[in-house]
Amino acid sequence: MIRYFTAGESHGEALVGIVEGCPAGVPVSPDQINHQLARRWLGYGRGGRSKFERDQIHIFSGIRFGATMGSPVALRLDNAAFHKDKAAWPEVMAVEGTGEGVDRVTQPRPGHADLVGVQKYRFDDIRPVIERSSARETAMRVACCTVARCLLERLGIRIDSHVIELGGVGYKSAGELRAARDRASREAGGRGISETADENLVRMLDAQLGDDVIERIKQAKSDGDTLGGRYEVVISGVPSGLGSYVQWDRKLDAALAHAIISIQAQKAVEIGDGVDGAALPGSQVHDEIVPGLSRSSNRAGGIEGGVSNGMPIIIRGFMKPIPTLIKPLGSVDLKTGEAMATRYERSDVTSVPAASVVAEAVVAVPLANAVLEKFGGDSLEELLERFPVGGASAGS
Repeated sequence: MIRYFTAGESHGEALVGIVEGCPAGVPVSPDQINHQLARRWLGYGRGGRSKFERDQIHIFSGIRFGATMGSPVALRLDNAAFHKDKAAWPEVMAVEGTGEGVDRVTQPRPGHADLVGVQKYRFDDIRPVIERSSARETAMRVACCTVARCLLERLGIRIDSHVIELGGVGYKSAGELRAARDRASREAGGRGISETADENLVRMLDAQLGDDVIERIKQAKSDGDTLGGRYEVVISGVPSGLGSYVQWDRKLDAALAHAIISIQAQKAVEIGDGVDGAALPGSQVHDEIVPGLSRSSNRAGGIEGGVSNGMPIIIRGFMKPIPTLIKPLGSVDLKTGEAMATRYERSDVTSVPAASVVAEAVVAVPLANAVLEKFGGDSLEELLERFPVGGASAGS
């Protein structure tokens, strides 16, 4: 089974990752990883860091002649911010020394990990919490999970995403969203939804909605505020039978939801038409079974009883507005106990488009593990012998 670990801080020298358990023989190249890292910077409303951070992965081990060896894959991603400001960050984030003379951060930001972090670890400075809880960590997660994604692609499983609402502007019903997705799929001309979404500044499939969202972002920036939103991940080519209904920790939807909610600032997950379906009678929610044992629709989002049913898997993530605001919220100074406004730490107005790309990446690991659990194989060659050819439905 595949598992991965990340290490590093937002303004430390580098991020480091280890991917363990990937079968041997999976083609993986730096270019594939760097492509996904570049997509993570997409989106109107990003902050200053996006202007100078050029993520380029360095693979230390686990890959030989362009393919995995079955051994752990070790990755490094340098932080341009650390190397760009040699007068500040090497001292602030020094490995050795006492920290004497380095300013302490003592004003926690509401909605961030700041206060709970210092309370948990008994720091007298919020900086360690800021550095590790930062969404910069997702860059290494994208890199690590791309290894699993390369495995899935060899099996014909594709992961796409697009933004469906940002700052309250977007599709208003599951039916409207489904129609837009189906239309985009028909017009893609052999490309996936992600390629179409990537061409839009906010990763929306509807150009007019994208323009409306940009105006909303401009207004929020002018107001010194931030925006959250929703995105949809679409996984196609998935065979039926992944996951299990027999134990809570083997359910596929639970594993996928766990991956999404683990991304910084994500507050909710929806599988299929889960939100709209909660308000409708069963006759308008469940997908009827038709000859050939397929489904007449896909309101369940490709998963029933914790098990994939052969239809595309539909997952939606909900991201809250970023807690770091130009217009400060109220807080308390941890050193004096006095009420005061929060300090400003460089931030984006919104990162919903980036979150959708990160979500594409993180669902690859639990999905790959569900494949390995069912079909097994220590090498890609062995897995391909067992994996069903054309076993997935093409419905939506």
